Amino acid sequence: MQNENDYEDLLGLWADLESGLGIILGSPGSTQEFAQRVLQYDHWMRDLLERDTDLGLYLLFQLAGNSPVGYSASHALVCSVLCHLIALELKLPAPERNSLVHAALTMNIAMTELQDQLAKQTEKPSAAQQHAILSHATKGALMLGDLGVADALWRDTVALHHEESKGRAAPQAMLPARRLAHILRVVDRYAAMISPRKSREGRSAMESVRTILSGANHENDEVSAALVRTVGLCPPGTFVRMENRQVAVVMRRSGKPNLPLVVIVLSDTGTPLKPPQLHQTTNGKPAIKSALTAAAVHEHLNHYLILKLGVNATV
Repeated sequence: MQNENDYEDLLGLWADLESGLGIILGSPGSTQEFAQRVLQYDHWMRDLLERDTDLGLYLLFQLAGNSPVGYSASHALVCSVLCHLIALELKLPAPERNSLVHAALTMNIAMTELQDQLAKQTEKPSAAQQHAILSHATKGALMLGDLGVADALWRDTVALHHEESKGRAAPQAMLPARRLAHILRVVDRYAAMISPRKSREGRSAMESVRTILSGANHENDEVSAALVRTVGLCPPGTFVRMENRQVAVVMRRSGKPNLPLVVIVLSDTGTPLKPPQLHQTTNGKPAIKSALTAAAVHEHLNHYLILKLGVNATV
């Protein structure tokens, strides 16, 4: 990313990917060669991540934490990226990785419009909405079959992604569809927690991770731990408060989940720092005190300047 045009181009590519995904999820029956389109979006997502994974996560978490508009597509994209990274971390075979990511992109295909609606409404789901929520996994798998998805593992993962695992088997001991559905369920919960609704603000990423870890039983401890290893306690694009009361945005992950590279953007009194300051938390104080939600940061930030500071930095 050499200049602001490069930043705008990359931001535009991620936005175009989300927009295109929203179109096929919103009108799957009108999408020619639906399964092939999903594969194309998967390749597009991987290409963008290979350019700079931290930068991709930064843009995604900023997007997920700031607006409920187009929630279904945004949520599907965040989940697919996290599933891709966890698949690499857990060294899943390529066919399983593919089925998992494709399931993440399409798991809510039977309730796309409803999911967008629920993100905007303040009241609890109606009885009809609750019925649609409870039946969407099974219905979604059937829809995928009707749309020409031949991959049974993809369809089965969608069908099972809300079923709690029984017993205490480790992911490696599970049947493939159960294993992938379990990974997807953990990622789905995490991504849903950090995203805002009209009825509530999103949780901080750190709070979301701790909630998942505290509720984890033996078999999903490994998946939750892989999620933490993959994106850190505070992923790129999320906000943190430093121990000196300054506010920073996470720029890059490091080898330690709790010690990312950050850019300090607000002073201890809440005024913007001009210019923002790059800070290696691995080098010592100030340390991160807590994570913040996107809604807690009211200042308009110049993300290009922030990213420019950290684009060539190493941790």
